[in-house]
This record gives sequence, C-alpha cells and structure tokens, in this order.
Amino acid sequence: MLFTADTDSIVREVVRQRLRFSWVKWVKLSHPPLRLTGTLSGKLQPSATMALVDLLENVNLVSLALGIPALVILGHVIKWFLDPHKIREYPGPFFAKFTDLWLGHVAANGHRSEVVHKLHKQYGTFVRIAPNHVSISDPLALQIVYAHGNGSLKSEFYDAFVSIRRGLFNTRSRPEHTRKRKIVSHIFSQKSVLEFEPHVRLYVGQLIKQWDRLYDAGVKGLSGEEGEGGWRGRDGRVWLDCLPWYNYLAFDIIGDLAFGAPFGMLSACQDAAPVAVSHEKAMASYGTSGIEEEIKVVHIPAVKILNDRGNFSASLGVLPSWMRPLAKQLPWFRQGQQAVKDLAGIAIAAVAKRLAMPVDRVDLLSKLQDGRDDEGKQMGREELTAEALTQLIAGSDTTSNSSCAITYYLAKNPHVQKKLQKELDETLANEDDPVTTLEQVKRLTYLQGVIDEALRIHSTSGIGLPRIAPEGGLTIGEHFFPEGTILSVPTYTIHRDAEVWGNDPEAFRPERWFEQDQKAIQRTFNPFSFGPRSCVGRNLASMELLIIVSSILRRFEFVLEYPDKPFDTVEGFLRKPVECNVGIKRRAQA
Repeated sequence: MLFTADTDSIVREVVRQRLRFSWVKWVKLSHPPLRLTGTLSGKLQPSATMALVDLLENVNLVSLALGIPALVILGHVIKWFLDPHKIREYPGPFFAKFTDLWLGHVAANGHRSEVVHKLHKQYGTFVRIAPNHVSISDPLALQIVYAHGNGSLKSEFYDAFVSIRRGLFNTRSRPEHTRKRKIVSHIFSQKSVLEFEPHVRLYVGQLIKQWDRLYDAGVKGLSGEEGEGGWRGRDGRVWLDCLPWYNYLAFDIIGDLAFGAPFGMLSACQDAAPVAVSHEKAMASYGTSGIEEEIKVVHIPAVKILNDRGNFSASLGVLPSWMRPLAKQLPWFRQGQQAVKDLAGIAIAAVAKRLAMPVDRVDLLSKLQDGRDDEGKQMGREELTAEALTQLIAGSDTTSNSSCAITYYLAKNPHVQKKLQKELDETLANEDDPVTTLEQVKRLTYLQGVIDEALRIHSTSGIGLPRIAPEGGLTIGEHFFPEGTILSVPTYTIHRDAEVWGNDPEAFRPERWFEQDQKAIQRTFNPFSFGPRSCVGRNLASMELLIIVSSILRRFEFVLEYPDKPFDTVEGFLRKPVECNVGIKRRAQA
C-alpha cells in the first residue's frame, strides 16, 4: 500500500495528538501532584516530552514503523547488558534472556511445566526463563523461596487473576493476606471440614447411581448422549470419558458447600451453570428476599469457562504489566477476558441466590459471612463474592483433575488397581453403603499412597509459583539473588527428582511412598504449595479425594479404551487432562 503526502501528514498529526493525549493521561494517573499547564492543543507541555513529539512529527511512517520496534529491542538488550538483578550468568533459552514474550508463548501453548522440566534437564538446577525470573529445581529451595517470615511476596503474575476484587489467592499485600487468611483459615480447619462430609458423600453417591444406570444399560448394548461425547455399551462394560463426570461431581460439591445448592450438573449430565447478566444488579440484590427471580441469568458451560479463564490468566500473567493492555486486544486474549467476566458472573449469581434464601445450614458462604478480622469487621459484598469465587475455582478444578488422573493411572496399572481394591474390600467387608466415610478410609496406607503418587506424577499445580526476593535478597545454596529478583520452584520438576523419588520417577508406583527416605519425600512433595501462601483448603481436598477414590474404586473396575494413548494434558494455571476414555464394569462384590 502506498501513502500519499497528504495521508502521511494526516497520520503524523493523529500520532502527534495521541502522544499529547497519552502523556497528559499518564501524568494525571501516575503523578497526581504535577500541575499541567496549557491544554491538549496548547503549546505549554514539559519540554522533554514535547521535544520527542516534535521529533516524531518530522519522522515519516516508514521510519516510525521501523524505529519503534528497534527502540523496544534496544531497550531489552540494554537491560540485559546492565543486568540489574545479576542473573546474566544463569543459562536458559536465548530469547528468554531478553523478553518475557518467550515465557508468554510457552504458557499460551499449554505445556509450561513440561517445557521448563526439559530445560532443567538440559541446563541444570538454575534456569533463566525470563529477563528477571530464575527457575530453581532444588527441593531445598522450597523451604527458602516460600518460607514463613522470609519477606518474599507474590509477583505481578497474580495481578492477571484478579476478578471482582483481590481475594486470598491473588492479593500481593502481606497485611491484606494476613487479614483475609484470619477470616478464611478457620473455615477449612479439620473440625470444620468434617461438617462438610455429608454433602461430599451425597454427590459421590449421585455419581455412583449415574454410572450404575449407564452400566446396566451398557451391558445390554445400549448407548446414550449423557456426558461430553456420550457413552456406549460394549463387551460387558460401559465406555465413556470420565473427565466430564468428575467435573460434574466437583462442581456440584463446591456449589453445595460454597453457595448452598448444587449446580445440578450430575442430575442433568451436562456442563451448565447460571451466570448473572448484570454483575452490579445481582450484587446490589444480596440479601433481598424473593429477588432471585428478578436476577437475569443465562446458562453457560462453566467447566469450559473455568479452563479458558485459567489459560488466559496464566498466559497474561507472565507478560510485563505495560504489555498486558496490548495483549488484551488480541482475539485469543479477548476470549479469555470474557471467560473471566463469565466466571465472576457464575459466583455472583450463586451468591445472590443463596443470600436471597437464608437457610439454617453450615456452608462455606455462611462461615465467610460470620468471619471477622482483627477489627471485628465482616467482609463487604465485593470481598465476600471474590472469596466465594476463589472457593469455586479452587474447589472444582483441582478435585476433578486429580480424580481423573487417579482413575487414569489405576486403569493404566491394573495390578495397582487390584491391590487397592483388595485393601478396600478387606477394610469395608461389612459395610453396605457404597459411599465410604472419612473415618473408614483415612488410615488406609495404600489408598493414601495411590492418591499421593497420582498427585506427584500428574502435578495438578505444576508450574513454579513466582515470588519476589525481599529486601536483603535470598541465598539458595551458594547462589545469592538480590532484592527484586523473581524466583520459583517448579513442582512438576521436583516431583521427578531421582535423588528423592528413585530411579523411576516417571513410573506410577505407590510403593515408593513406603520405600524412599520419608524426610526427603515430605520435604519435596508439594501438591498444595508451601509456606504462608499454601492452599488453605487442603484438608477439604484431601477428604474429598479419600472418599471419591475409595468409593468409586470399591464399586467399579476400570480399563483404558486406548491403552497406548498418552495421558494428554493442557496447562493454564493448573494442568488439566484433555480426556480419559475408560471402560467401566461394576465389581461383583459391590
């Protein structure tokens, strides 16, 4: 395309005006005390900036198009040369030394943990994965980077996860986190979690009934459309993708616990949840009796929205803050922004419905409402909703992904499956209820070994969670990292450390939990993170997995439909299975 002189002058004038406007806006937002003289079209502006504007006025578009990228590249090279955080010595991908775009590209492709793991195998313990980010694959570094009282803070990565307002997970303020954790932590104490057990067991029983129904039809050679991809009866089994069913289970459990009612996915055999069309009107209605019918909602696929949101936030979060507004203009990121809004709408609709119908029951929302900080203050509407959204995300994604991974590895390793079922049969021989209780199974060592081994090898939270080195820096081994350096310890990689786990870390072998050095294992095993920012809901997650796995494996036998097919995953913030096609057969003694 050719530009005429008139076109070029018009565009340069537009650029000039935009530069003036952007400068004024930036100064007002970033430096409120500064007093600006003149107007947008006037002549009185700070001299350095206007000198740049005047210079650009005399540059043609071709020079401008070539010059801006050159300046950006030069800026990255200069920063690398100056090496403000003294990390130039650490090896890593070439482009990662100069720009965050390398890690952004890796994150967007959905296999960050695997890529970083390969880099550690290639380069060693310390790998530079961004201009100011060093990944450390030393289990001992967990105790340093994420330790209590070391002063390290979460990085800007977590800003990409803020929705409605900052919650316990994504706040970067230490005082704010301390305040929030004081309110939330007692909700997930072991005593409180036991109050939630009947609700968990209720929905595990519903899943068992659904699979019983499909199995009875499957042995007759029937098929159906329930679940994503449907189900088929063949060879005395019912064949289906178990992942969506675990998604239904997890969403109904957390819906009941957090909002007082399930999303109804198990009964509908469908991924659908109501989302508030107007967030403002729905939150304004909180606590108003009878208003739930007036809140306009639409139904959306919640699991898909949750996945899209995780992919979006994890990819956006690794980009520098100045680049994020530009990235959000790209189609893929725009779709992610909509997912963030929709997921918030699900929480808002659920909270509005729950508060409009007060019930005398103990659930997460009622405990959040009753919680108070040190000043005796309760959470406001936005904060209450933000924390409820955090529980929705944390309580659904992790449980379903882990349950699916456990089922896959048991179906892949039938000798392990039989050994687990033997332990369950011997312990529960006199129990008629197909759904186990925590008291019945919490001391079963092989069951716990199976769950832990799946959490180790699948690593639902596999990426290294970034922390900023505090004032005075951090020393890891013989390596010193000055204040401001971003450090992380990749869970996926330390879960494959041969010195800790033995010479076969890629194998699914629960026996290793009874053979290896127990101190080294406990120091390295990191499914719920470590330190003051570790997962506050680990007691609930552990109870859910014990009941789900023991109940399902006592009732059914699983085989893989495609035994030679790898267990494909895609990673946003969490590593999620893509599918898990299994053949289900009800056990004779069940």
